[in-house]
Amino acid sequence: MPIKTLMGPGPSTAYPRILEAAKQPLVGHLHPEFVKLMSDVQDQLRYTFQTESKYTIAISGTGHAAMEAAVANFVEPDDHVLVGVNGIWGERMCDLVQRYLGVPVRMVKPGGEVFTMEEIEAELKRDERIKLVFLTHGESSTGTLQPIEGIGDLVHSHGALFFLDTVCTLGCVPFNVGSQGIDITYSGSQKCLGAPPGSSPLTVSQGAMEKLRSRKQPPFTYYFDLNLLGEYWGFNDNPRWYHHTGMVTNMYTLREALSILQEEGLEKAWDRHRQAAERLWAGLEALGLELFVENPELRLPTVTTVKVPEGVDWKDVSGHMMSKYKIEISGGLGPTAGKVWRIGIMGYNAGPQQVNRLLQALKDALDLYKPKAEL
Repeated sequence: MPIKTLMGPGPSTAYPRILEAAKQPLVGHLHPEFVKLMSDVQDQLRYTFQTESKYTIAISGTGHAAMEAAVANFVEPDDHVLVGVNGIWGERMCDLVQRYLGVPVRMVKPGGEVFTMEEIEAELKRDERIKLVFLTHGESSTGTLQPIEGIGDLVHSHGALFFLDTVCTLGCVPFNVGSQGIDITYSGSQKCLGAPPGSSPLTVSQGAMEKLRSRKQPPFTYYFDLNLLGEYWGFNDNPRWYHHTGMVTNMYTLREALSILQEEGLEKAWDRHRQAAERLWAGLEALGLELFVENPELRLPTVTTVKVPEGVDWKDVSGHMMSKYKIEISGGLGPTAGKVWRIGIMGYNAGPQQVNRLLQALKDALDLYKPKAEL
């Protein structure tokens, strides 16, 4: 396979150390060495999520698997779920809620905008049946960063659970599951953590587990049932119980990714990603490009959306960058399809050299494909 620099919305370029970790020999998924590794990963994820919850695991599957696991366990038939829809991930959550017989309550804003406390509170007052409130912390289809301070307390005051997608923010953008009252959140290994896809972090609160255990009927899934997964992951301190064949190699790589993050430290990693994003934003504006999200405080540092100039085919530019430089950037998704490029600055790629190289490749492509001024 060719060596490529993956600077789209994910997966991101893996750290070399992580790829080396994948070469370790296979062991059995219930061997004591692997059980110890699982426990190590749980402790590392608690640090990364900033939580003390014992209900912290890595789902065997990509980020979508953790997303569906969360819905399958915590959405019961006829549960009203307030869903913030300002991009594709809110739309997809509505789809999942319906598939598990819940009732999505759509709270809609245009792509590029975020939700305010006042808007969320108004919806909670309007529908007292709401059991969960779902938001996307980093909306990678539009490039927004959802402010979450105070939302957990607001949601809890209305007797609901706070449910957050952190696929594009875990390890790269500040948030604290414990202090911000986040009851359910999931992520992916292949974005900020810089590991291969296939093992997806999930953590839930005591309150969320109480909701699960009080269900009138079991979750409509075996593979994602946290009651059963908990016996494999040691929720109840019982001997580990066979639920499924754990993804041994993926766990090697996830552990290495989390080790790299711990060595750097969360705050330093957050700062590094912010600095890399600001370097990228300044460079894009110097090229005469316009950012899709106007307010820098509401821009997602990990995935930047850039408006495609009039007269330019986004595919020509991204294709040139790949063919000449082996650098990937992506087009829009959902509400931004055909309108923007999406540039990922995550994990291994969140550094000045990588950003500078991307900007040079982008300039070269724009010089080639941007319409020439008429003489």
